[in-house]
Amino acid sequence: MPQITDLKIQKHNPNRLNIYLDGEFAFGVERLVGAWLSIGDEIDPAKIEALLRKDELEKAYLRALRLLNIRPRTAFEISSRLAKAGYGEKIIEPVMARLQEAGLINDQVFAHTWVENRCTFRPRSKRVLVLELHQKGVADSEIQSAVCDLDETSLALQTAQKYVSRCKDMPFDEFRKKMFGYLSRRGFNFETVTEAINHTWQIMQVEAETLT
Repeated sequence: MPQITDLKIQKHNPNRLNIYLDGEFAFGVERLVGAWLSIGDEIDPAKIEALLRKDELEKAYLRALRLLNIRPRTAFEISSRLAKAGYGEKIIEPVMARLQEAGLINDQVFAHTWVENRCTFRPRSKRVLVLELHQKGVADSEIQSAVCDLDETSLALQTAQKYVSRCKDMPFDEFRKKMFGYLSRRGFNFETVTEAINHTWQIMQVEAETLT
């Protein structure tokens, strides 16, 4: 039975451990995975196979954590990225379960946070918000829960306010043209866009009169 003759921390990745069997390098694993190993231990092929599988699981989990450290992601986004990296379902499924049990992935929370951030910083129509969440793999029920309280007219007015400073000195025809294009590109329909433009223009006129 092969015997562990040396354990060395990798030079370029101190989180991984090189394992030597019978005097020769055999394989590397995450230090967390190999923490129980000791020089002199005998290790049979079945244990080696189990160790390598555990290492694959840990590497996939750490890859998922790095993705989540960049920004929150849905379960679909994480599983897709792991699949793209070459991991199969036997690795992806337990990794996803571990992430969900730890509360690191929650599509319902993601959907509500996404909608809240969009409405605060980059408002757009409910239709576009639904489409964006669909593209991220969020379930219909969770999407509807996140957008059910949104008011399309209010969203259009918020969106117009984000843009109004760029065209506030224009005559009405030019203002309307610019604002119409801006709101339409963000998914609002003709009636909602028209109402938002007229309302925003009226607010601007009141503010201008107040300043004079």
